[in-house]
Amino acid sequence: MKYALILGLFLIQFTAYSQSKETKTDSIKSSDKLLLTIFLKHDQSMNLHEIEKIRTEQGFYENFPPEGTSIVNWFVVMGLGQMVVLELPASKLAAVNLAIERTAWKAFKSEIYPTYNLFPIVKDKLKNNAKVSY
Repeated sequence: MKYALILGLFLIQFTAYSQSKETKTDSIKSSDKLLLTIFLKHDQSMNLHEIEKIRTEQGFYENFPPEGTSIVNWFVVMGLGQMVVLELPASKLAAVNLAIERTAWKAFKSEIYPTYNLFPIVKDKLKNNAKVSY
């Protein structure tokens, strides 16, 4: 009886491990997309004309966003700069980073954050769950 219990616990542990292993590999897919929020902070020692000149000379508009990525939103955040939200496959993360480094630096200081949409999770909890789409 004692050995049957030990054998049973061993088998449960073995199957639980093999199931969790499969889940990990299934959750990592090359087609997984993520949202990326990029803050392009204005260098306040320059005016808008100077910033625009640098962006144009560095090829910002030709190279950003990189191929295979999509713009979700692009806002001006007054007093800060611009906020760009991109949707992209995880495999394109390095391309986005390179595009920012090559074409936006000098004109902007940048901050990049992975992002996710929390609204579908909290909307039923909110008293006013109206959502604006731009």
